[in-house]
Amino acid sequence: MKTVNSLSGGKTSSFIAVKYPADYNVFSLVRTHDKSCLFPDEKVRQMVSDRLGVEFIGTLEMDTIIYTMLDLEQMMGRQIDWITGPCFDDVVKRPGDKKYLPNKTQRFCTIKMKIEPIFYWWADKMNRETCEMRIGFRANETRRAKAMLERCDENGIQHMKGTFEKHPDGRNKWIDVPYRKPTFPLIDDGIFKDSIEIYWQDKSVRFAEMNNCVGCFHRSPILLKHMSNVQPDKFDWFVKQEQSGYESNQARWKTGMRYEDIKRHKTQLSLSFDDFNECDSGYCGL
Repeated sequence: MKTVNSLSGGKTSSFIAVKYPADYNVFSLVRTHDKSCLFPDEKVRQMVSDRLGVEFIGTLEMDTIIYTMLDLEQMMGRQIDWITGPCFDDVVKRPGDKKYLPNKTQRFCTIKMKIEPIFYWWADKMNRETCEMRIGFRANETRRAKAMLERCDENGIQHMKGTFEKHPDGRNKWIDVPYRKPTFPLIDDGIFKDSIEIYWQDKSVRFAEMNNCVGCFHRSPILLKHMSNVQPDKFDWFVKQEQSGYESNQARWKTGMRYEDIKRHKTQLSLSFDDFNECDSGYCGL
């Protein structure tokens, strides 16, 4: 059974990539067509385009994630497979230029831009042979591991529905595929967050202050406000998605509030990233 490390750009999955070498390392990048989010380094931008096989304009995560992957690959001396799904702009687009935005109960952004691209990469790379995929749950996250294992079959294999062929009438033909066996090396070896933080202190890998998309709906309003200050162009992308779909109640990232109101809000305190932790950041679970 082939082994896979699925990388998010954070310190935990990067730690697994270094400490638990796998047959494959894979990273799925969130992209946008919006040139106001243009990645600033033209040379690196072309390098990423070449790796993905599609044009890379920018990401809606913090730009540092690109350097994280490049630094990590250099440090490990092993290849990372860079992949991508549809641009976020296309994920939220609906007929008539209306928007249906993901939220806490409809997390289709993670499905379309992370989970499905990795699944179809696996199907192509490993000819649909079940793999072992390392999951970055730390030693204090046993409940999350248990919940994931409860979704597996009696052999500990997680299944996923995929489409690789079409019916005669052109409709997609969907099948149930035994996909991956999730394993939890950090839980098995009793590794907590403090050990991971200490490990990266003297390493040359650059990490973003926060992972996941700048405007992730899992984040608290006060963190989103901070993001609007430090990443205004990227945050404005999230504002624009709501503005172009105001006639629909489904064009909201968070229930009961609009991102433009969060952006306008005047905070009474001067905040930095040190005032937040990873629980505030949101989570794209793979």
